[in-house]
This record gives sequence, structure tokens and C-alpha cells, in this order.
Amino acid sequence: MVERSPREVGDNDIAVEVLDHTVAVRPAGEIDMEKAPSLRFALAEALTHASPAKAVVVDCGAITFCDSSALNALLAARRAAQETGSVIRLAAPNPQLQRLLEITGALALFPVDQDPPAGRRPSGCPDGRPQ
Repeated sequence: MVERSPREVGDNDIAVEVLDHTVAVRPAGEIDMEKAPSLRFALAEALTHASPAKAVVVDCGAITFCDSSALNALLAARRAAQETGSVIRLAAPNPQLQRLLEITGALALFPVDQDPPAGRRPSGCPDGRPQ
């Protein structure tokens, strides 16, 4: 159940949804140097709704590419979450993101879920994957 309707951040399709047990962040497409600030903003917004009992889950299912600037945004959000006792989880990372996390040693820092949280998908992505 959604407590409030999702909000698009800028024109980058990064929705933030406050659900019953999680706060879902849903980036889509290429998350690179240009789009990383929007991801940072969405994660910061999500953290305002998070708590030790309500983790932030980044639905990675619609991400097609992720670079080091996006990884830095995730790491900064993880650090901020730790300060409040919250957790940043990653859901359904694609092989490229999984590899980026592995080679940088960041995979061990994030709990990974196979399935994304229930709720809204980015527009144009009925199954959560870009068309």
C-alpha cells in the first residue's frame, strides 16, 4: 500500500514511493555523471521517510547502465542511512551493476534483493525493464 503518491524527480524518471514497509527509489535508464545528481536527490528524499524499520530499496531493474558517479551517490546515501539506523537495499541489479559493485568492493556493503518492491514501475516499463 502506498502512503503517498510517487513523485517524479526532475525529468529523469526517478520515482520515490513511500510504501508500508519500505521506501522505493526507482531509477531508470543510464545512471551516469549527468543523472547521478537526480539519483542523489531521490535517495535523500527517500531517506527522509526511512527508519530502522523502513529500509530504502533501490529498484535497479530498469537501470541499463551505472557508472562511478551513480555508485558514489549510492555510497553517500548508505553512509547517511547508517547515521540514522536505516538501510539502503538494492533490488534486481543487472549484470553490469552487479559487476561494478563486485570490482569496487561495494557489493558487500549493500543487501541485495532478487525482486524489486511491489508498487509503481517507471513509465514505459510495464515489467520494470526499459523497452
